[in-house]
Amino acid sequence: MEKKQSYAIPIVVMILLFGMISFVTNLASPMSDILQRQFGTSNFLSTLGVFANFIAYAIMGIPAGKMLQQRGYKKTALIAVGVGFTGVGIQLLSGFAESFAIYLLGAFIAGFSMCLLNTVVNPMLNRLGGGGNKGNQLIQFGGSFNSLCGTAVIVLTGLLIPSIVDAKISDTFPLMYTALAIFALAFVVILLTKIPENQEDSKKSGDTLPIKNLFQFRHFVLGAFAIFIYVGVEVGTPQMLQQWLQDENLDLLSTTNNDEAIAGSVAGFYWLLMLVGRFIGGLLGAKVSPRKMLSVAAAAAVILVLLAIFIPVTSTISFPGFDRGGFAINVIPLSAALLVCVGLCTSVMWGGIFNLAVEGLGKYTERASGLFMALVCGGGILPLLMNGVVDIFGISGYQPSYWVVVAGFAYILFYALVGSKNVNKDIPV
Repeated sequence: MEKKQSYAIPIVVMILLFGMISFVTNLASPMSDILQRQFGTSNFLSTLGVFANFIAYAIMGIPAGKMLQQRGYKKTALIAVGVGFTGVGIQLLSGFAESFAIYLLGAFIAGFSMCLLNTVVNPMLNRLGGGGNKGNQLIQFGGSFNSLCGTAVIVLTGLLIPSIVDAKISDTFPLMYTALAIFALAFVVILLTKIPENQEDSKKSGDTLPIKNLFQFRHFVLGAFAIFIYVGVEVGTPQMLQQWLQDENLDLLSTTNNDEAIAGSVAGFYWLLMLVGRFIGGLLGAKVSPRKMLSVAAAAAVILVLLAIFIPVTSTISFPGFDRGGFAINVIPLSAALLVCVGLCTSVMWGGIFNLAVEGLGKYTERASGLFMALVCGGGILPLLMNGVVDIFGISGYQPSYWVVVAGFAYILFYALVGSKNVNKDIPV
């Protein structure tokens, strides 16, 4: 009982950091539309901000795992927060300088921070929960707060932009100032919080473990690729949805100077459903295995996206959301509503994949977490591919771009049913 009480503060801190990850990362998605209008770039080039944010994971992922091993959870978290403050500060500067290149640099540095934070948060929550179903449960609860922050930043960005045609980086200054304040507060809280660390013998043994040893575990290798795919489809689904709805050449929402707010609220609803799904996943996490949860979610996602691809945009539905006047019921394409529902499916996937992939890794867990973070770069690569499809096919390419998402969810379903089984239990861990 005393041990559980002593872990309460570290758990809360890790969940707060989970929220910071989403707040800063999700800001990059609507920024793509702003960059495209302010600097006159193509869909592909405008997505480079998201790409820069996520490609930082590919560079920092493995070093982050090693840093976590050598410096511990607290020091790594403090370094991550300091780097995040710097990255957002540079993005803020890009608004004053009106520079595309400076913004990309800021997004890239912020990506380093998000990678470090993810490396700390996921294994720490899994560990504080004792692994297994309980560890998955804590990750799902952390993911709920992550989704709440992700929802807020998407909706607020839509409300802050006066017109997507005239949008500028400076329109999002209030969100950037908020992010800087959150980073500053988090640094102080972490500095004053006692966080359980690895034992010294565990750190020393970890230093002697070549990362190539991780590739002995088939379920980890397939799970690492599943993380790459998952982050790509999780980010790409709402990002493309928001671009699609507010494309002035399509006029899907049939409104005047209000498309940005409505599109932002619809995409924000995706993240809100992720919050709901993660909260439900957290409640069920101790009773339902990660494998079953992941299988059902992936199968449902494949069905929803296929329907969204084939249903014509002329089929519409009334949908709750916001416009510049506040709460409103808006008419949107039925396909868009189905894509929003995908958020319920993606909500439990990260925790499920991570839990299944590190199960049975023992002393390899921290190094595995670092490699996972390297493959989060999928969040920048898959949306880039989707935007490439739109550039090739023009305004008719939005729905076909979701075939990338269908393929991704199909692989995750395969991993849940087959690839996640640990067939290497004979390896000493």
